[in-house]
Amino acid sequence: MNDQEISSDKLSSKVNALIIIDIQEKIIRPIFNKDSIIKNIKKLVNAYQILEENIYISEQNPLKLGATIPELLPKNGFKKIEKMEFSLANIKEFLEELKNKKITNLIVCGIETHICIQQTALDCLQKGFEVILVSDAMSSRNRVDHEIALQRMTKSGAILTTTESIIFELCKTADRKEFKEIRNIIIS
Repeated sequence: MNDQEISSDKLSSKVNALIIIDIQEKIIRPIFNKDSIIKNIKKLVNAYQILEENIYISEQNPLKLGATIPELLPKNGFKKIEKMEFSLANIKEFLEELKNKKITNLIVCGIETHICIQQTALDCLQKGFEVILVSDAMSSRNRVDHEIALQRMTKSGAILTTTESIIFELCKTADRKEFKEIRNIIIS
């Protein structure tokens, strides 16, 4: 990779949204590495509430699969989207909200990587969004499904990152008044 390619993978300073996909009790039980995934999503939610403002949570068929795990719900200021579609990009109200708020960057985490995350990411890339995949805050039941989906999405233009990396990238500097709070989230 040359320097130009590396710099183009940096999170642009446009409007960001944290997209938390389908972290529901009945879906997460068989998920590979679920304890680590839950811990990382919790860090993302806590840090994001300090640094940014647009949080979206989707729930796949909540009547059958249950609600989002309570400990992963933001304290305030989030929008919940109930869906039957696998791809959030097929939900008109979601796309309208992103457009109205001029959101261009989607920071994505949740489950399952190879189903709802992959379909959402591929569709959102086609619609011109920058998609940032928080690889250690998403998973599938089978590790191979997770890994192949990450490869496919990055090959299609998504940016791969980790929980700690994206939190520090959003924070930008240790001079911010919120940095001590952010550091405490990271080391917890």
